[in-house]
Amino acid sequence: MTKKKFDKATLSRIFSYIFKYYKWQFILVMILVILSSLTNVASSLFIQSLIDDYITPLLSQENPVFTALFKALSIMACIYLVGILSTYFYNRIMSKISQGTLKTIRDEMFEKMQKLPIRYFDTHTHGDIMSYYTNDTDTLRELISRGIPQMLSLVITIVATFIAMIYTSGYLTILVVLILIAMLQVTKDIGGKSSRFFVQQQQTIAKANGYIEEMINGQKVIKVFSHEEEAIENFRKINEELCEDATSANKYSNILMPALANLGNVQFVLIGVVGGILALNGIGGLTVGAIAAFLNLSKSFSMPITQLSQQINLVVMAMAGGKRIFELMDEEPEKDEGYVTLVNVKKVDGQLKETKNYTGT
Repeated sequence: MTKKKFDKATLSRIFSYIFKYYKWQFILVMILVILSSLTNVASSLFIQSLIDDYITPLLSQENPVFTALFKALSIMACIYLVGILSTYFYNRIMSKISQGTLKTIRDEMFEKMQKLPIRYFDTHTHGDIMSYYTNDTDTLRELISRGIPQMLSLVITIVATFIAMIYTSGYLTILVVLILIAMLQVTKDIGGKSSRFFVQQQQTIAKANGYIEEMINGQKVIKVFSHEEEAIENFRKINEELCEDATSANKYSNILMPALANLGNVQFVLIGVVGGILALNGIGGLTVGAIAAFLNLSKSFSMPITQLSQQINLVVMAMAGGKRIFELMDEEPEKDEGYVTLVNVKKVDGQLKETKNYTGT
């Protein structure tokens, strides 16, 4: 994303609302997100121990005893349970944080709107102004409730999984990195185009809403002056522009996920083939459990990258909506440049004269 699209000032202001009113709840969310991400990596690593230390020895026994295996599976179940509970609670807390933050923003935005000069409402359509409270705030809701925790989770998962892959097999990690470079290039080419059109889509939605509201309010005038055909033609142009922006944005967005998913499938197959060759030749000390664990880790590594590319579009849309909201909140309020001074007066010889004493007049 370009610097223009990723507005750090807007993101900083969004976080300022979160930390001002929900600081400790957000810190708890971050802890739960980290815990959830680490349990996913731990469960993948546990597969190696499960296969090599518990399942493989049982295959060579005539009368296998499954007690140790059941204990291992119980530990694995507990790991998954911790991850599930962490995900559940941080999503619940983030829902409260997002709705509370948006309520504060809407309150401040409406209060600021009451202080704006008449010329602001003369130069902005009512539909455009309404978009601040609908489309723009909705993009912020998606960012706060879903985007921020998921992006934090994805980043932690990627880092932790990469460390685990190096620990499991350095050779296979090199293979994953090479495929990752191809994924990043695809994300840069396709995701960049998608982000640009998502920003344009947000601006065109506000333009369309403004025109529709203006036409509805002025319907009587349109009828009186027989302006129906011109109104329809103008709306078709705006609607066509919105259709093109939305189509382009979603087209590139929908192409990106399948492209990255197929690269992930290629990676999965290559790891299985190369890992099998290395294991058969005794290179790298790979076992059946290690290959199985690495396959699971590689999936946990590539999937967050594909999801992260989708979250980028969400962030870009939220930045566009947030920037519009904060531009409204930064507008100069109307200034009262006149003055009126009230004084006490009394009648003297039929004329009003100023006096320091209270007279009720």
